[in-house]
Amino acid sequence: MPRAASLALPALPAPAQWVALILAAGLAGQLFSAAHVPAALFLGPMLVAIGFGVAGASIRLPKALFQLGQGTVGVMIAHAMSLSVLLMVLQDWHIMLLGTLLTVSLSAVVGLVLVRYAGIPSHTAAWGTSPGAASVMVAMSEDHGADPRVVATMQYVRVVLVVMVGALVSHWLGASVGGAQLQASASQAQGLNLTDIALSLAVIGAGVWLGSRLPAGVLLVPLLLGTALQLSGVLQIALPGWLVAFGYGAIGCYVGLRFDRPTVLYVWRHLPMMLLASLLLIALCALSAWLIAVWLDKDYLSVYLATSPGGLDAMAIIAIDTHADVGFVLAMQTLRLFGVILTGSFLARQVIRWSGRP
Repeated sequence: MPRAASLALPALPAPAQWVALILAAGLAGQLFSAAHVPAALFLGPMLVAIGFGVAGASIRLPKALFQLGQGTVGVMIAHAMSLSVLLMVLQDWHIMLLGTLLTVSLSAVVGLVLVRYAGIPSHTAAWGTSPGAASVMVAMSEDHGADPRVVATMQYVRVVLVVMVGALVSHWLGASVGGAQLQASASQAQGLNLTDIALSLAVIGAGVWLGSRLPAGVLLVPLLLGTALQLSGVLQIALPGWLVAFGYGAIGCYVGLRFDRPTVLYVWRHLPMMLLASLLLIALCALSAWLIAVWLDKDYLSVYLATSPGGLDAMAIIAIDTHADVGFVLAMQTLRLFGVILTGSFLARQVIRWSGRP
């Protein structure tokens, strides 16, 4: 046997494949972070894992690790649920509810367009266009029978477009978008208390165990449990950088390793329609933001970032850099995230029913 063939990925023993995957995924995540790529710790490992899957790797990430990744993301969201955010929601609940309903409804319309004209299965199209945190939607789509590979592609194509368009809109409106805040997140390890870290890990473990038999429970139960404990003062959620990297990396590798050559060809054929659908959703949300801004007599940039169908983290970073109303942006994005998590399965069923294509 030629030496090159003996070193081919499928021929390597499983431990060697795991070592190669972990090293390559970690390196890709760090390179993407250094380049300020949105969701770098998810995208880097996912792209590496796709390469491994297409190359014929025999390893698969255990679902238990995937679930722990979901639980970590849930506790990360709980970290953002401060009392000031909840008070903002209570104060302007009717406006935020309207904005949330508009964005979610528009995403369902775009999902129908993809089903009708791109031939993407309705369940996958519904989750792929859902305007929640991308990694959350990918994780939930797996629990509800959609194809997480295609959902991940649709979600992260939109994330990149939303960030690019958000930067352009900020520039056109006279704000400057910088990169100083791109590394700021709940995962900062400076000054973390070991007791809080241990309690946060316990919340993740207990939440995943309690929610393992509920639809999307491994995400929702840690989210709700972490939020309740943090707001009650029992703990301050503390997530070190390695844990955040594990959460995103586990979800990314689980999804990426399931890609094979037929799946890549399928995604490539539908990529133009995915791009058009993402731009359509961004444009419709921008129009609804203009209507809400006029109605409230509020600055357009803050409302645009609050209603934009991008991730909560990315929109909060842009809001900080452009001196927009960060509280308003974070509150509406958080409310929408909860709304999508709680109604995602229902909306997916409606897209299936309206499209007439199970």
